[in-house]
Amino acid sequence: MTELERKLKAKIPGPDTGIEVRRTLCDICSPGMHCGIGAYVKDGRVIKIEGLDGHPSNDGRLCTKGLQNRQYIYREDRIKTPLRRVGKRGEGRFEPISWEEAYKEIADGLNAAKEKYGAESVAFYAGYSKWYRQTLRRFAYAFGTPNYGAESSSCYTAAFMAWKVAAGDQGGPDMGNSDLFLGWAFNPFYSSYMAGRHAMALKEKGLKFLIVDTRRTPASEKLADLFLQPRTGTDGALAHAIANVLIQKGWIDRPYLDKYVYGFPEYAAYVAGFNESNIEELTGVPYHQVEAAARLIHENPRMSCNESSAPLCHHRNGMQNYRAVMALLALTGNFDRTGGQKLTPHSYMHVCCGFESREEDYNYETKPQGVKDPVGGPRFPLWNYTEGEMQAMDLPRQILEGTPYPMRALMGLGLNAKMFPNTPRMYQALEALDFFVDVDLFLTKTAKYADIVLPACSSFERGEFKPYPNGTAWYTSPAIAPLGEAKSDTDILTELARYMDLPDETLKKGYDYFIQTYILDGLGVTIDQLKQAELPIPIAPPQAYTDRQELDKGLKTPTGKFELKSAVIEQHPEWGLDALPTYREPLDEADPKAYPFTLTSGSRIPGALHSRLHEVPMGRALRPEPTADMNQGDCLRLGVCEGDTIVISTLRGAVTVKVHPTQSVPAGLVNLYHGYPEANVNDLMDEDHLDPYSGFPAYRSTRCAIAKAEKEG
Repeated sequence: MTELERKLKAKIPGPDTGIEVRRTLCDICSPGMHCGIGAYVKDGRVIKIEGLDGHPSNDGRLCTKGLQNRQYIYREDRIKTPLRRVGKRGEGRFEPISWEEAYKEIADGLNAAKEKYGAESVAFYAGYSKWYRQTLRRFAYAFGTPNYGAESSSCYTAAFMAWKVAAGDQGGPDMGNSDLFLGWAFNPFYSSYMAGRHAMALKEKGLKFLIVDTRRTPASEKLADLFLQPRTGTDGALAHAIANVLIQKGWIDRPYLDKYVYGFPEYAAYVAGFNESNIEELTGVPYHQVEAAARLIHENPRMSCNESSAPLCHHRNGMQNYRAVMALLALTGNFDRTGGQKLTPHSYMHVCCGFESREEDYNYETKPQGVKDPVGGPRFPLWNYTEGEMQAMDLPRQILEGTPYPMRALMGLGLNAKMFPNTPRMYQALEALDFFVDVDLFLTKTAKYADIVLPACSSFERGEFKPYPNGTAWYTSPAIAPLGEAKSDTDILTELARYMDLPDETLKKGYDYFIQTYILDGLGVTIDQLKQAELPIPIAPPQAYTDRQELDKGLKTPTGKFELKSAVIEQHPEWGLDALPTYREPLDEADPKAYPFTLTSGSRIPGALHSRLHEVPMGRALRPEPTADMNQGDCLRLGVCEGDTIVISTLRGAVTVKVHPTQSVPAGLVNLYHGYPEANVNDLMDEDHLDPYSGFPAYRSTRCAIAKAEKEG
């Protein structure tokens, strides 16, 4: 073997091998991490990837999901040209067309619905990835519809709503200065992996950890000084019981409560009902552990908290559960203090980056006035009040029922029907539309229902502005040329806006104009400077912080205080919602005798994110078949062993999967990750089992039955 052959085999970059290392980012999970990637490129193709040294998110590391990027971008079902449907919806028969033809048919289809039924009959939906959302929202508003929505209808936004209700904006943990970290559903070893590394380092320095989770996880085993394991969906009751002990023992910051908190007397009276007489029955947590948790909080006065938005909020009582956990910060004076929880107002794409921007102006300055409520507005009035956008969990119902007004056309970018409860009903809704266009990287089952399908670029094939929480930012350059005729999502939207001559000149100026004018305005940095940087560079200096600075200034709540009792909800009794963070039973109305187990979907596994990686060989190798995790004792009683086949059934249907007995899952719980094409657990979820506060689906608290599958033959 020659020296050149050895270098080529080892993928060593250099002029002799023709291999270059180009810098980009991973957007498989977005927009939180966006880790830096070094892409090894030869002859225009990515042949290797690795983490980018010096990057603020990952500093040379990649998780099991990020390591799949090369196989991900070259999936066999990549769309490489615009497509027109020639078969029945869902059949997957298409013919290639030009971009000009595609834009004409999209314009004709959207405008036909607008002319016949009104602009509000057309919806625009943002799925994965998320980087183009501001442009899509602006496009929807220029079209004249209030119906912009996103997959955030079932991800994150309920947590943001809880923060808005309590404090006017989101707060984040000052973990590095804490005495105690309350990790409620904190599982960084499977999600946001660098946070796990940070937590381990802080534990070595003496940080205490109180971990609360329905499952045993690496965090509960590696970090916890005390671990509480409530039944799924009972987090609010457990938080109330801890709060009651703190109040009864006098382990609260009374001067802080008197000065900065609204609704404490009513809250204290309410949580008194969660005590030694009922808490183990409600949550499964022994009362002595509740007392131990309160004592740990008392003995470690500077407490910060992680209240994970999906595990806490994917219940019909989810947003109230989240508020209940947040209340522990107010009781102990740990909101707006060093080592506690600080306000983290968003700079860009729901991420606090340490600088102010005019993103909100770009998003909302053209929002149509005097139009009907967006989809889900009347059904979820608090969502409508705080978010003012479509609650997409109500979209299939409105399409099929046509009330309170018809929905006849839909443009989706990365729309994934598998993220909707009772997924078959979402497919029925897509089939019922007059016109549906989907933009995606892959010809997914959802895309097969579209009239027009457009090919999008991956993050390796386009440039993107990306800021990070420490006041740094960059603008990536394409590592490779677009596959086939693929285009970036923002280019598609800008070109279509120009083609349709929508009445928004700012939108037509494109993505770079938006970033420079609305995001970087006043920061003294240009897009060109960010594009030339090899790594994110500082664009905003660290801001000085003084304890209680936000509370002393007054929060963006009606009272200016942290609200244990929501003044907004209190002022709207017609909504039928509770101003206090009240607790209700999480499970659905199915007969517990017929459906004695609790089904949860969505708990993180290392190799998957929704259904995006099930078609990637590397991801599939980590869990080749859809497999339900069940408690070993439950499996023993059912007579099933590792790898046996079981049938999981709910009122909505049944799926057949393998079983994995484990002690990480408590008795009575069945955990099945969603999105597998051969067994999508979200098919079994009730589309009406939703949180009345946020509209979020109860992915993690649905009654089910389990039976051993009969062997064929």
